[in-house]
Amino acid sequence: MKKAFPLALIAFLCTTLSSCELVEGIFKAGVWVGVLVVVVVVALVIWILAKIFGGGRS
Repeated sequence: MKKAFPLALIAFLCTTLSSCELVEGIFKAGVWVGVLVVVVVVALVIWILAKIFGGGRS
């Protein structure tokens, strides 16, 4: 049963999705995940620099 489930899932996806739609979905998700990671990293760097250099204290 454990070996049949992934094979059945792949067969189901192959019959319901065309390859172009599948690739498009993967790339669309990849782009948005990449954008989100970049935004989080930039925000983290800005926060760390603000903590190091005073963060607006007078």
